[in-house]
Amino acid sequence: MRGMNTLATPSSNSKPSVTVFGIPNCDTVKKARAWLTGQGVSYEFHDFKKLGVPVNQLPRWIAAVGWEPLLNRKGTTWRKLDEDSRAAVLDATSASALMLAHPSVIKRPVVVWPNGEVTVGFDESRWQGLMR
Repeated sequence: MRGMNTLATPSSNSKPSVTVFGIPNCDTVKKARAWLTGQGVSYEFHDFKKLGVPVNQLPRWIAAVGWEPLLNRKGTTWRKLDEDSRAAVLDATSASALMLAHPSVIKRPVVVWPNGEVTVGFDESRWQGLMR
């Protein structure tokens, strides 16, 4: 698929791929991708900077984890927003609009696992459990 980087484990019985959504220069995304590669996990990477936020996935992520954990209020993008823009984020609808307009405000990485589970951020112990 154009724009997707695939790292595959050369094995006929490898597990289905996970999809990692994020920004390649984000330190947490780098750490997560390195960890997956180190574990021999096949994954696809969706770059928000090049491909944007997948409009069809965002509602799924919000349903799975909630809009508040998905919104990175500690990052540079959030801090650079004007006060009115930050104050306007009151619910899933307004958060979605902001995330689509400013993909860097999404906490990263967002990972969709083969079982359909969605995680946000890098948590090695949780991820280890999802790979079993």
